[in-house]
Amino acid sequence: MDCQMENKPVLMGIVNLTPDSFYAPSRVGSTGELSSRISDLLARGCSVIDFGAVSTRPGAEDVTPEEEWRRLQAALQLFAGEDAPEFGISVDTFRSGIVRKVFNLLGRPFTVNDISAGEDDPEMLETVAELHLPYIAMHKRGNPRNMDSLTVYRGGVTCAVIDFFEEFAGKAAGYGIEDWILDPGFGFAKTVAQNWELLANLSSFKRFGRPVLAGVADKRFTKDPQFNGGDPTLAERLAVIGGADILRIH
Repeated sequence: MDCQMENKPVLMGIVNLTPDSFYAPSRVGSTGELSSRISDLLARGCSVIDFGAVSTRPGAEDVTPEEEWRRLQAALQLFAGEDAPEFGISVDTFRSGIVRKVFNLLGRPFTVNDISAGEDDPEMLETVAELHLPYIAMHKRGNPRNMDSLTVYRGGVTCAVIDFFEEFAGKAAGYGIEDWILDPGFGFAKTVAQNWELLANLSSFKRFGRPVLAGVADKRFTKDPQFNGGDPTLAERLAVIGGADILRIH
């Protein structure tokens, strides 16, 4: 995508420390590939780099906490110490134990990007609150093996996701989490039509008064010609029009 966009949302670049992530060019398997990938994302205008060590593509298998940490540690130790990198660090994990290990390694705050909004680990929200970390809460249902079968939303997908974040906002307040970002979860337990509906209604999530993150880069639904009119960049442009504050890009 072109990083020069009218509303100039923050660009979050994806680095996948996995051998099986959905988008192959985002994968890195060595220090050299990691440095090259980050340099490319920074050159394209990204100010946040999101490191993920567990693939969440449809059908992806589980990764043990030990393997997740092995992958993350190998990459993030390059940015540990007193000198902060020129970009913000985000870590894509749903495990509170991983959050603590990253915090201890880096020695500075980072953003926790949790695809489960705390639902997959009952200690996640408490951990984020204790460490005073910025937090991205995403809507999903199920896991990569079954999420495509969990797409029935009584009252429609937009209303269901709004209700989800109404509940999450209460949880966040209860834990004292003030710095959180809302991610509707494009591609997670939504049909092609439901993803486009959410995108068309993205501005409705502004009611929460939180930054809205749109992760629509190269998702399956963005390639459907019935909806994109043959334009693979349409989803990202509509996200900007809808008021996305952060775009998570490949």
